[in-house]
Amino acid sequence: MSEIFRTPEAHFAGLPGYPFAPHTFDWEGLRIHFVDEGPRNGPPVLLLHGEPTWSYLYRKMIPPLVAAGRRCIAPDYAGFGKSDKPTDEGWYVIARHVAMVRALLEELALSGVTLVCQDWGGPIGLLNAVAQPARFARLFIMNTWLHHDAFEYGPGIRAWRAAATDPARLGGDMPCGRIVARTLARPGQDLAAVERAYDAPFAGAASKAGARRFPFCIPFAQPLEGLAAEQARAIELLDRFPAPVHLAFGDADPIFAFDWAEHWAKRIAGATLDRVAGASHFVQEEAGEELAEILLRRARA
Repeated sequence: MSEIFRTPEAHFAGLPGYPFAPHTFDWEGLRIHFVDEGPRNGPPVLLLHGEPTWSYLYRKMIPPLVAAGRRCIAPDYAGFGKSDKPTDEGWYVIARHVAMVRALLEELALSGVTLVCQDWGGPIGLLNAVAQPARFARLFIMNTWLHHDAFEYGPGIRAWRAAATDPARLGGDMPCGRIVARTLARPGQDLAAVERAYDAPFAGAASKAGARRFPFCIPFAQPLEGLAAEQARAIELLDRFPAPVHLAFGDADPIFAFDWAEHWAKRIAGATLDRVAGASHFVQEEAGEELAEILLRRARA
């Protein structure tokens, strides 16, 4: 294990819309943080973030889901948010994130889970879902993918990887807050506040090892570290998943275009698809309340 950075709690003081009490569990010697809001006997909703975000991304979805009686659980992966951050970039492979989520499911003894996932939360969550389908009652998939031979990596995702793996192109560091803020497409966002919130977990380059590592692991470039073969098997299993599958994609995403969402929804038996108009890649940031309403509506159908 490399050295561990633990973000001082003061970094998170005063973040708007994030009043949630902290919860932690130990995983492989790391303190992993998660939000756990709502009735403990309510249907659990597992909300998984991606790169370079953290559970703060779900602050707009959690209140309406809790008001509807759901128990909302939103972890921060190792290297992100309020969780411990190994400083060795080589420590971060996708299998570790998958294993941490599996450990949290077991730690909390969750069943009947609604999985909500976006960006890298897609592969991380969906690999858990196809491995333990009886544990999951519903899948809600936003602006993400699963690697497979037919997936076309477009110029947006290729440009992102090229920039993110060359520190000089990002000013010598991984500017997490700026990356999120500059990706937003809908008007009326407080971009300065967004930037501060997604920079809050970090203090210097060493603390950003996890954020720097995700782009390297995109499977077309690093198939072993990115679990390319496992993702390709997962998308086949997802075609016949035994629980309802819903997709909701922002249609202004330069990384995962809406036509990919349309194709994916067609191949999954019985899947539904909702278009989130004008929202970009970080769709929860721009349309969190709308997404919660879509999820609750689909669950009632």
